[in-house]
Amino acid sequence: MEKEPPVHDRHTPEDFLHLIQRQARGKLKVYLGSSAGVGKTYSMLVEGNRLKQRGVDVVIGYVEPHARPETTAQIGNLEIIPPRVVLYHGIEIREMDLDAVLKRKPTIVLVDEFAHTNSPGSKNQKRYEDVLEILDAGINVITTLNVQHLESLYNVIEAATGIKVKERIPDSIVAQADQIINIDLPAEDLIDRLKAGKIYSLDRVERAMGNFFTEPNLTRLREITFSEVANFLDRRQRMLTPEVNKPSSMARVMVAISSLGPHPETLLRKTARLASQLNAQWYVVYVRTNQEAPDKILAETHRRLTDTLEIAQKMGGTVLVLKSNDIVAALTSFAKEYGITQVVMGKSKPRRGLKRFLPSLVDRLSVNLAGVDIILS
Repeated sequence: MEKEPPVHDRHTPEDFLHLIQRQARGKLKVYLGSSAGVGKTYSMLVEGNRLKQRGVDVVIGYVEPHARPETTAQIGNLEIIPPRVVLYHGIEIREMDLDAVLKRKPTIVLVDEFAHTNSPGSKNQKRYEDVLEILDAGINVITTLNVQHLESLYNVIEAATGIKVKERIPDSIVAQADQIINIDLPAEDLIDRLKAGKIYSLDRVERAMGNFFTEPNLTRLREITFSEVANFLDRRQRMLTPEVNKPSSMARVMVAISSLGPHPETLLRKTARLASQLNAQWYVVYVRTNQEAPDKILAETHRRLTDTLEIAQKMGGTVLVLKSNDIVAALTSFAKEYGITQVVMGKSKPRRGLKRFLPSLVDRLSVNLAGVDIILS
């Protein structure tokens, strides 16, 4: 009888290559906060100065002091790499000079506002993409981020605060951080700082307190931040043990999307969060029927569908487009072949006429996929 090889003999050459790449890659530290004004940039600069005093080569790649004297004072003697100035519609916009950072090659670079969207014409669309290039070059990065910018929380934040956050970053990018520090400040203290003009200029205080900076909003954001930090810590703990880091063989999640769905991004975010909680792989499946061929649907509908699939990939989902005129059969076949344990779907519109008496798509899937959880959202 042939014996199984020892566990340490099972590693592939790719495993060793990945280990080398991880060691050569820079480390990422994120100061995460519930809101503007809690002290993320301040803490980042304090750490930068402390490291510099210990002889570490630290530079500022980009910092946004927001005209806050306390924060500006912490820049101290830190070297600042001059920002790249972009003229856009007659307005000067300052961006981090990625090429200059890579050429300077410090040990650590401080980069404010991780989720920032770069100005048109920049090499990368998002600042986090700049950071990834810096990390790949072996440079360590310390950065800042507000919790509301996490992609999977978009709908949660909107429901909690009524705010639609425009600048967002995939959770998977933040999950790569080697260290995440929660900069916490109670809502009452944050409001006191706001009233004192320590966050925004005094002429903006009243408007801020009437919109985003309310005690219920800030308290809810604080709760969300604690929860997200716990999730990230749990995920990193699993990564410390290779066997634990592997996606669970017991859970695989599929989300079925349609070109006609009203809010496909919401489904994606909920599925991504579910998969993260289950430590599971997740798949985004779109069944393209003859009626939904690109030349038979509206250009706007096709564009929105394409955007949705791109978002899914950025969020870490595996995207598959299946061609079939039988949606239920295609989804059933895929789910069985890939061992799907949870299916996420959007709620269908109420059916009219004789269709009310026929089994719905969900009903038929439930029969075909006995034992699979079907989650309607």
